[in-house]
Amino acid sequence: MKCFSKGWILILILCLGLFLTACSSGESANHASDGKIKIVTTIAQIAEPLQVIGGDLVEVNSLMGPSVDPHLYNATHGDITKIAGAELVFYNGLNLEANMVGIFEEMKAAKPVVAVGDAVPEELLLKDEKGSVDPHIWFDLELWKLALDEAVKELQKYAPERSDLLAKNKEAYFAKMDDLSEESKKLSEIPVEHRYLVTAHDAFGYFGRMHDLEVIGLQGLSTDSEIGVSDIRSTIEIIKQYNVPAVFVESSINESSIKAVIEGAREEGVDVELGGQLYSDAMGKAGTEEGTYLGMYRHNVKTIYEALMGGVN
Repeated sequence: MKCFSKGWILILILCLGLFLTACSSGESANHASDGKIKIVTTIAQIAEPLQVIGGDLVEVNSLMGPSVDPHLYNATHGDITKIAGAELVFYNGLNLEANMVGIFEEMKAAKPVVAVGDAVPEELLLKDEKGSVDPHIWFDLELWKLALDEAVKELQKYAPERSDLLAKNKEAYFAKMDDLSEESKKLSEIPVEHRYLVTAHDAFGYFGRMHDLEVIGLQGLSTDSEIGVSDIRSTIEIIKQYNVPAVFVESSINESSIKAVIEGAREEGVDVELGGQLYSDAMGKAGTEEGTYLGMYRHNVKTIYEALMGGVN
């Protein structure tokens, strides 16, 4: 008997779901019974802005909620049902959702499936020492405009009769992103010697580039790598060398590695504080300020600013 991996089983279920959906709805998928366009995204950083921009025209659902790590995420049977019932699907791409790539490739023949990260020119993407692309592009506000614009263009093609409204709403949202960019400039007040952002994994590269911060992550770009004693030791040495006042945990990653850094530094006579929790791969709970893209970003700016400025004498 031939055996199938979990991934292939999910793809087969998906194809069956798409077939049944098509049979039941015929050519009338435009639109659902309540008149709203059904959109599914992987991460909330795509879903929440699209819901704001689309307004009453759309119903957007994110597969990955608070504290979910997209690097390690595997689609569930419930996800397959949601994807099969969606009219448009958006994901980040750039290998962020590594375990779902096969599913998305299979889906593309049946409906619009868009990797919004593909809208970012290659020369603007960051890469690690191995040449792997950094997928965390939502931390550069200008790059995320390109990604969201790609999603809106696809939505405009799907609903051309609402193209002007979508364009207007997008520009209004982008204006708020510009305001946030101005607010974030206060990070430049942090003295150069304190501009070290130490986190659990290397998710803040674009944030650091945009705001002139040196970013140190215990893990690499993906959380599927192991954190070794040498990683902790080298981070402690950086903290000692540059007198880093605070380090940060991430909402979607276990705190143990950062706590090990703090304890190790203190054993060597270096007092480094826990600067707070940052939102990296996942946003906060729906209904909270941190559950919005702009609010999540603003929270990070405030938390980093207060923690690193706290070390200024």
